[in-house]
Amino acid sequence: METLDLPPLLSAAGSVRLPGSKSISNRVLLLAALAEGTSEIHDLLSSDDVDRMLEALSALGVRWEALDAPGRFRVHGVGGPFPVKAADLFLGNAGTAFRPLTAALALSGGHYQLSGVPRMHERPIGDLVDGLREIGARVDYQGNAGFPPLAIAPGEIRPGGVVHVRGDVSSQFLTALLMALPLTGVETRIEVVGELISKPYIEITLALMQRFGVAVVRDGWRAFTVPGGVRYRAPGDIYVEGDASSASYFLAAGAIGGGPLRVEGVGRGSIQGDVRFAEALEAIGARITMGDNWIEASKPDVGGLKAFDLDLNHIPDAAMTLAIAALFADGPCRLRNIASWRVKETDRISAMATELRKVGATVEEGADYLVVEPPARFVRGVIDTYDDHRMAMCFSLVTLGNTEVRINDPKCVNKTFPRYFEAFAAVTRSVPVIAIDGPSASGKGTVAAAVAEALGYHHLDSGSLYRLVALAGMRGEVALDDEARLARLAETLPARFEAGRILLGGEDVTDAIREEACSVGASKVAALPAVRDALTLRQRAYRRAPGLVAEGRDMGSVIFPDAGLKIFLTASARVRAERRHKQLLEKGMAANMEGLIRDLEERDRRDAARAVAPLRQLDDALLLDTSGMGVTEAVEFVLAAARAS
Repeated sequence: METLDLPPLLSAAGSVRLPGSKSISNRVLLLAALAEGTSEIHDLLSSDDVDRMLEALSALGVRWEALDAPGRFRVHGVGGPFPVKAADLFLGNAGTAFRPLTAALALSGGHYQLSGVPRMHERPIGDLVDGLREIGARVDYQGNAGFPPLAIAPGEIRPGGVVHVRGDVSSQFLTALLMALPLTGVETRIEVVGELISKPYIEITLALMQRFGVAVVRDGWRAFTVPGGVRYRAPGDIYVEGDASSASYFLAAGAIGGGPLRVEGVGRGSIQGDVRFAEALEAIGARITMGDNWIEASKPDVGGLKAFDLDLNHIPDAAMTLAIAALFADGPCRLRNIASWRVKETDRISAMATELRKVGATVEEGADYLVVEPPARFVRGVIDTYDDHRMAMCFSLVTLGNTEVRINDPKCVNKTFPRYFEAFAAVTRSVPVIAIDGPSASGKGTVAAAVAEALGYHHLDSGSLYRLVALAGMRGEVALDDEARLARLAETLPARFEAGRILLGGEDVTDAIREEACSVGASKVAALPAVRDALTLRQRAYRRAPGLVAEGRDMGSVIFPDAGLKIFLTASARVRAERRHKQLLEKGMAANMEGLIRDLEERDRRDAARAVAPLRQLDDALLLDTSGMGVTEAVEFVLAAARAS
């Protein structure tokens, strides 16, 4: 499984242009396919869900072309039911393609097979199938009753009458029926059983159907009448709005990370209900401004976000972002009426509860609600995403809590926002890191400690961490080949670096870790892969506001490859040997100058020949040769470079 490590962030501000809405993109594609005439679609979303719809339309005899501009497509409508009467369609995990295509194919008079990924086969579709069967469609389950995969055959469609559909599971069932029923050519009334959830998504459907020439008569939210004798007609040019659900991540980033952060592509004129996420942010203290095609968010004037208790039935997708915003509120937050989360790309109530706990929150999970109590301090979380794009995008915001987050399977964002992490990085500022690498005895530690003190940054002496693991192991009577126990020690090592001293659990062990037994032990534990992995994560945990100076091997290549400033600090072997010789004599230890030179030269050769991250000056690192300068001059060089970076 691929992973993405996101660094802790200091702030968020700027502007971002949103990709097209997934919900609108797939609705527009289907309506354009069923319409008479040719539609030119602008700003169509490029994503996995849309790709599945385009593939299906091709297989069903609909001709379309990608034009010269990104997101611009021409669709040649078939003017009614699909002309291809037999097809086997794989639709991945694209609910916005699977549900409406099921209804349209059931009324197209052909033989069709519809399947998806295993998760799609766990997402209920029985209420839609029941409604289709009620008017004579033949839809059979190929696996578990009520769930995909499906087999569709020609049915005897009953003209007109009433169709019933439950409204309290997914609004996509009603959307599918509304979009498909004009294919019957007769007036049909749809009656909603139970409360209709996600009403704003039905408003999107009705608005787009009207754009394609079919006006549905609505009786509140209880019944909808699709007129008879009508056909969809291509509107010519049609534009896809930016995705309001995706806007939520950037608006929340502005509210948490300072702002102002503007999203372009949605605003007051949007037909998407998720623009009301901005109202929810404003209600909990964020500063919101809005234009016809943009929304901007900033942090509250005073204090942080307020604790909340909100009914979020009207913005189910964007509501997930509020669960993350709750981590930054001033008290426990309740998200209510979110039962539809259970039947999305994953069981989002369960998934959110599990992952929120990983970053330190206390969470209460109910059938249709979550209560989130913010953590006293964020902890580094490894976030599972459940093949759910919104899980990945939501949890990127946790980094505004001054902590690193690892996202498993980050490519799941391809479903709706393939370049999300690039867009997020462009409007956020990470905690700065100065990485100082170089050969043994080059003075890295002395310079790094002085630079950190001058800037008020944290300091990481990475080489000492292996010595500390060895020391902690020996004191705890842990065998130095017990990889699992040593790795657990490394993960929780209470180590600090202050004013040139190395502290383990508050005890000054600066001299203890330099003793021969500890040096030998450090070499042993450094050879254990699990210890190295644990210390990679442990080292990254030192990256906290306001900044970090990290010195040691592989700092700029492996541990902090995104460091804003990288220094390769070196000196000739003779100068380094003279410095080491002086240190040893000051400690009353015997030393041979020529032997020290030979040892350092041999170590340099070994380090340069390592298979993994060999010691060398990185292409983006500044060379600092201290052979002819003192510590003060070296520190000034690094500080000047930091000010210029």
